[in-house]
Amino acid sequence: MNGTPDRAAGTPDTTGGPRPEPLRFFGTTWVDHGRGYLARRIGVSAGSLAAAAAACFVLRIAYQGLQIAQVGSFVDLLLVVMFAVCSALAFRHTWEGFTRRHDPARQSALRGMLSIGFVGSLLAYFFRSLTEAPGEKLHREEYEAARAQYEKRISRRSGNPKKRRRA
Repeated sequence: MNGTPDRAAGTPDTTGGPRPEPLRFFGTTWVDHGRGYLARRIGVSAGSLAAAAAACFVLRIAYQGLQIAQVGSFVDLLLVVMFAVCSALAFRHTWEGFTRRHDPARQSALRGMLSIGFVGSLLAYFFRSLTEAPGEKLHREEYEAARAQYEKRISRRSGNPKKRRRA
């Protein structure tokens, strides 16, 4: 099942400690970079770039349809500007999402803009997957913090309190 745990990130398991949160397309291979991590990164890079190229092709066909319909140069300009601005904003929003969690309410409010600028999101996914699994840095920081907190909690409770010397 791709190394995906049954529990959420940060919850202890029977092997002792929190479990890593799985990433889309990577499962938990991002923790130790094993089980085909590099091949998955290459596949995600190629897939996101191919999807972005296909999306641009579809947008081009749609634009040509508007030119055939002769809707006017103002509408053509408006459409190009809308897709360019929404793609740039979606790129930035997606890129920031790899390093920090987004507010769910804000995410919901931006859903329309993100769906219009889907090409920007695909390109952000492509560029991030060239260096790491998208979201790996954020998940690694959260996982290491949860592990440190778990280790601190375990070390405090180790041993039998009755056997401790009193000062």
